[in-house]
Amino acid sequence: QVQLVESGGGLVQPGGSLRLSCAASGFPFSMYSMNWYRQAPGKERELVATISSGGTDTNYADYVKGRFTISRDNAKNTVLLQMNNLKPDDTAVYYCKVRYLFRDYWGQGTQVTVSS
Repeated sequence: QVQLVESGGGLVQPGGSLRLSCAASGFPFSMYSMNWYRQAPGKERELVATISSGGTDTNYADYVKGRFTISRDNAKNTVLLQMNNLKPDDTAVYYCKVRYLFRDYWGQGTQVTVSS
């Protein structure tokens, strides 16, 4: 079964950094684009970043460009989100997602809180 498990969230001060990790299993990871989403309290879930199957193409939401970097290690079936210069507005639950065989699979999410 497809499984996505996020980790790495936590409490960080503004300007700080976190690295989120998503461990994937149950599907041919290296053949699929991967995505990070986030959802803040009272807001819609929004796409943060996307990475192509080979890791060569990436896309970011405007509000994270220059601060976040998505990457993947196909040998380890993991996708990472390096988050630098974090802002309070980045506070959200961050989710890893893949569309596999025409359905979306989500991880359980990991909480990121940016606060002084």
